[in-house]
Amino acid sequence: MSEPQKSENGTRPLPVLEKEPEALPPEAAEQAGEPGGRFWSARRLPAGIVALLLLICAGAFLYDIAAVRAHQPAMRWRRDLAGQLAQRPLDDTWVLVGAGVAAALGLWLIVLAVTPGLRDLLPMRRPHTDVRAGLQRKAAAQVLRDRAMEIAGVRAVRVRMRRRRADVRAVSHFRDLDEVRADLDLTLNEAIRGLGLTRPPALSLRIARPGRKG
Repeated sequence: MSEPQKSENGTRPLPVLEKEPEALPPEAAEQAGEPGGRFWSARRLPAGIVALLLLICAGAFLYDIAAVRAHQPAMRWRRDLAGQLAQRPLDDTWVLVGAGVAAALGLWLIVLAVTPGLRDLLPMRRPHTDVRAGLQRKAAAQVLRDRAMEIAGVRAVRVRMRRRRADVRAVSHFRDLDEVRADLDLTLNEAIRGLGLTRPPALSLRIARPGRKG
């Protein structure tokens, strides 16, 4: 607490309390700046399609079973399906095609279940444990392109941002190519670090002269 000081008009101001900043707990201090993993897609469309198909199939079978229990004849499609499955051998073409389609759909669903998705969203480092942020690839590529265009001698830049690599193709119409390359390498690496990504992509840089017209 600081000492009260007397003002010019003779009044004594209230004392001022100086609160010390609270120290972070060890767990929070260790996790500050913790890298975040990739964002997982909700997979709403595949999940909705699978749920709808299962609902239709289950509803049709339940309705047919209830009809049979009520002493009604089974639906024709189920009798035909049972007859076809009983008569066709396992090496029949249609049986193999159906099995292949079912296996492909099952493999597709497994891949969707074990992969994150959202490949266009690059995860950023987490300065706070309860905050997650991501950066679109197009936005990251635009940042690198703008920084590259600031270099003297650069005429055009094309950037393709990937998860592990940033491919930069630049065209220089004056200055020595080695000097332009050195400036671009320094500036773009600094820009990549400034993006704050969990895994900063490696820089792949190519510089060329503009092609001759005609």
